[in-house]
Amino acid sequence: MEELKEEILKYLDAHAKDKRTAKAISEGIESKPSLDDVNKELRLMQSEMLVFMDDEGQYKNREQAGVYEGRISINRAGLGFLDLEDRDSIRITDKEQNTALDGDTVLVKCQSDQTYGTVLKVLQRNKEHLIGTFVNEGHGLHFVPDDIKYQGKSLHVNADKNFTPIEGMKAVCVIKEYGIPLQLELKQTIGYKDDPGVDILSILLDHDIVAEFPDDVMEQVHGIPQEVQPAEKENRIDLTNDITVTIDGDDSKDFDDAVAVKKNDKGWELKVSIADVSHYVTVGSPLDKEALKRGCSTYVTDRVVPMLPHELSNGICSLNPHVVRLTLTCDMQVSEKGVIESYKLYSSYIRSTERMTYGNVNKILDGDEKLVRQYEHLGTLFDDLRDCADAIRKHRIEKGAISFNSSESDIKVDENGHPISVAPAHHGHAEEMIEDCMIAANVSVADFMNQKEYPCVYRVHEQPQARRLKDFVRVSELMGHKLVLGKSDIRPIEVENYLDSVKDTEEYPVLSMLLLRCMQKAKYENICVGHFGLAEEEYLHFTSPIRRYPDLIVHRMLRKYSFEGCTDQKEYAQDKNMTMTYSEQASARERASSDAEFACEDMKKAEFMQDHLGATGEGIITGVTSFGFFVELPDTVEGLVRVSALHDDYYNFDQDRMQLIGSRTRRTFRVGMKVKVICVSASKDNAEVDFGLVGKNGKILGDRRRDAHHSSYHGNDRRKPRSDKGKRNTHGRKKH
Repeated sequence: MEELKEEILKYLDAHAKDKRTAKAISEGIESKPSLDDVNKELRLMQSEMLVFMDDEGQYKNREQAGVYEGRISINRAGLGFLDLEDRDSIRITDKEQNTALDGDTVLVKCQSDQTYGTVLKVLQRNKEHLIGTFVNEGHGLHFVPDDIKYQGKSLHVNADKNFTPIEGMKAVCVIKEYGIPLQLELKQTIGYKDDPGVDILSILLDHDIVAEFPDDVMEQVHGIPQEVQPAEKENRIDLTNDITVTIDGDDSKDFDDAVAVKKNDKGWELKVSIADVSHYVTVGSPLDKEALKRGCSTYVTDRVVPMLPHELSNGICSLNPHVVRLTLTCDMQVSEKGVIESYKLYSSYIRSTERMTYGNVNKILDGDEKLVRQYEHLGTLFDDLRDCADAIRKHRIEKGAISFNSSESDIKVDENGHPISVAPAHHGHAEEMIEDCMIAANVSVADFMNQKEYPCVYRVHEQPQARRLKDFVRVSELMGHKLVLGKSDIRPIEVENYLDSVKDTEEYPVLSMLLLRCMQKAKYENICVGHFGLAEEEYLHFTSPIRRYPDLIVHRMLRKYSFEGCTDQKEYAQDKNMTMTYSEQASARERASSDAEFACEDMKKAEFMQDHLGATGEGIITGVTSFGFFVELPDTVEGLVRVSALHDDYYNFDQDRMQLIGSRTRRTFRVGMKVKVICVSASKDNAEVDFGLVGKNGKILGDRRRDAHHSSYHGNDRRKPRSDKGKRNTHGRKKH
């Protein structure tokens, strides 16, 4: 009946509204199904809300009926939004949300001429549990969710009769029934609110990120030898005599990529060797199932939650120095102009000559005499690697790869997890070199897999939505910079040329950030549709199988269909189907991991600012709304200046120009402006920072009671902290 369903949808899409009765559909479909079969299928499709019948017995598909599918976002005031590509966002009041919660996938009915809609059905729940704290607010202890969006909702918690809550206790509650009230059941307690580490643990658990591995997984791990066995080297190319190095962050423990390069008369031979994780994580094993469930490793402020147990990720799978490790190698011939002229893919084994850090390689490239002498046994490796990588990058940029100015944060914490410094993460030449080499390998493997039509998981980045680009063009012009859009689809080179034209202006960081927000999110798919940001027609993730499940799948399919020569069509069909499942799961877990990372970052920044109340600094306006504007300081901390705190005038929000304008003074606040602010409040619990605006007289704008001269906050006068255990700013966190 699946074919009949597709035929019905195709018919509805092609016919006028007065020719969509069941009888007309039955007679108009090419396969000529019976009226009974059509009615039966239409009833089923109605139950699935794929079609809708009006009062005249005419059927409509979702688009014709004004029904849209998407993820609902609900703000703290309780108003929901459904963002769509081809029309303005649909607003959904709390009364029309039909038990939908923030992040749920829903069907919403809203006619094209309307602003507000109604949730018809929740298709997929985003939350299955809530993390919260037992609080006494004068009426006894009750459970308060950490997520502020749920704090105003009616909740009922069921717990074992022997459970005795204590004020400040944090717990996980499973949602048993969605409605009013939300029916919750206590699942586990996770510690007390102010205990070290419980804050981040709560965020991780809220995103289904669990550090502990199941017993059957650990049992499998303990059966894996921690040294490469002689038989495992068979049918592999021996690369142990090559000068090969890993280059990672100072705190990295898992090394999944190594590089070797030699200058030749054609340019360079670049070998990127990647840990052969698929040799150890076999199909359908407990390790494989758990890795699929996790999807990726998560790197937060003070810890790493790995996709694979440390015995693998830091042990036998890690390309540790001076020991033999199994690898898959992408062996590329790179021309003087940075073009990958040819490549070979093969199973191999290596012995990493040295474990290098980004910091030391950057110093070597800068001519540090002590380090140059220390690593002179590596010959010209770093000079050759720099020249090769720079050529690759130059060629990629010439093709149109987009160079966004995105600043990551480097947050240092003490032994109790309390933040002691926040600063922009450093990104030097060594980091760029490794990124260039990994992208080159990813492109080569994607080209091979696509040409051979092997089952695969690709990394996909689609072109930006036209509506968002138009909004950006308007804001950019208000800041004095033009981005001219052609009538056809925008090309990456046009975006890169625009960014290059504004890179020397004060507004560049904001323009780059706003343009980055226009881009669609990269995701995983089992079809190759290209990567807009990198200006590549084929792209995938091959270089990090220790921390990303899609890379593991690429290795597995490469071995099965290329190295081992599988030709079984039944297995091919099964693998092709499974790559769709892998892609969806990996994309979902990547979103959860990213959300957790940024939630931890926002919380720690707010906690940091709790220690800097009253401090001032100059920042740049990064966003303007009807309720205020956001300001980012040089150290990457962002806070909100609320309209309600601007007492000198009444400010109107001009949505078209994305600015606030004073009614009397005509004072304007717009994106890209530099302003001086003072931190007036910060809440770790809500991950919020509030700024006040400092006037020329050093006082908070409109506030005659406070003088802002007493403290200065520039974001660059940090005391030296001890090393952070996290990997957020190491190669393990990169997006290539």
